[in-house]
Amino acid sequence: MTNTQNQHSANGPASEPPFLSLHTAVVLLAALAIGLAIGVLTAFTGVPGAAAVIAGLTTTGASIPVLRSLIR
Repeated sequence: MTNTQNQHSANGPASEPPFLSLHTAVVLLAALAIGLAIGVLTAFTGVPGAAAVIAGLTTTGASIPVLRSLIR
């Protein structure tokens, strides 16, 4: 076996694309951070926990399209 054959068998096929692109991973991670921050800040206001979770999830979902267009 040559060195390249060993490398392909250990790492899988060379043409397999990544599960998520770098752009998608950065957008989702940034949206998660924003949603988490808003959820924590909402929880500090004294509202019930469910309302803080809903605020965080809503912010996460709303920030994804904005971040997608801003991060290139």
